[in-house]
Amino acid sequence: MEVELSAEAKDKSLNRLVAITVVVLSVAVGLGNIKDGNIVQGMAQAQANSLDRWNEYQATRTKLHIVETARTQLAASAGPARAARALASFDADTAKYRAETPGLAQQAKNFSAQYDALNVHDDQFDAAEASLSTAISIAAVAALTESMIPLVAAWAFGAFGLFFVFCGFLGWSFHPDVLSTILG
Repeated sequence: MEVELSAEAKDKSLNRLVAITVVVLSVAVGLGNIKDGNIVQGMAQAQANSLDRWNEYQATRTKLHIVETARTQLAASAGPARAARALASFDADTAKYRAETPGLAQQAKNFSAQYDALNVHDDQFDAAEASLSTAISIAAVAALTESMIPLVAAWAFGAFGLFFVFCGFLGWSFHPDVLSTILG
């Protein structure tokens, strides 16, 4: 009878460790998913802003080209004295469009850089989710097999996943390049 009691105590301690592991890792997955969702929203906004600025840049460059062409045609077809007012207007538009384009291009590049910076953290949370989900699954196997070996493996995967959760929340730039290359 004493042997059975110690076996039950062993089972309970392993099951408690599995339960604590699953709870900690599940909370980390949940918090990581919330943060990752916010990052993805930020990425979508940065992408949209970048595209908007590039479209505005292209439109401004097109307007500049049209104004320069119209000015050239007007100057060639009418004498400078007759077209002075229109030429002055074209020159003002040309100066305005030339002044606007570098700022628009820089804004578009800044939004692209923001997207890239957010993408690093998105990749971190993706790696964390994959590792933590794997760890939870392995912990379940440990409970089914009543073995400590799978639980230790779950802790290893969980530690890897928790590391990426911390990287994402703390803004560390560590990037899971190897994992992204394999899975991407």
